[in-house]
Amino acid sequence: MTIHIITIDGPSGSGKGTLAAKIAAHYQYNLLDSGALYRLLGLSLFQRGLLDQIDSNLDQCVEYATHLDIEFKTTEAATLILLEGVDVTHTIRTEQVGEYASRVATVPELRKALFERQRAFIQAPGLVADGRDMATSIFPEAQAKIYLTASAESRAERRVKQLQGMGLDAKISDILSNIQARDKRDMERSVAPLKPAEDAYIIDSSTIGINEVFQLMVNYIDSRIQ
Repeated sequence: MTIHIITIDGPSGSGKGTLAAKIAAHYQYNLLDSGALYRLLGLSLFQRGLLDQIDSNLDQCVEYATHLDIEFKTTEAATLILLEGVDVTHTIRTEQVGEYASRVATVPELRKALFERQRAFIQAPGLVADGRDMATSIFPEAQAKIYLTASAESRAERRVKQLQGMGLDAKISDILSNIQARDKRDMERSVAPLKPAEDAYIIDSSTIGINEVFQLMVNYIDSRIQ
């Protein structure tokens, strides 16, 4: 039996996480939030005082990445994310932890350590994987590849609303600067840079709503996996 794989890549704040969850629910597929893995690793290394010492303690960092103690608990209301038994569901969504993740993602050895953990998510009946290099590096065999993008300004506005909804203070100028810096780092890294796969379906969500984007995705996916 063929296990269908759908990848949704794109820059930070493009909406790929929200839409990946909706697509996974629509098709009743498993979901991989690869960004959460990098955020969890970044947070773990920060807590251990290793984030600024990755180069000098690379073997130790790789060991932590390989045996990262994480758990995803799905309930009817939401998915809880545990790091070493502690609920960090909201913590890993902060801008600061996003910066940790972006720094971790530039290290080839750490990316390699997380590779097999991501591949292990391929289980019946199918998988929806969102991230930055799902189609280009982790699941190049995916039947449906989507690249979801949006202008930095529109992504900053969405991120501010998201953070405010979590009860956190956020200045759009700071968020925009962070997004632009992260885009540059992700697109220019030497290993698995952020870019669309050659056969990806590219959607720009700058001026269209989530429901319209969702329908575009479903129409494309149906044409690829039937």
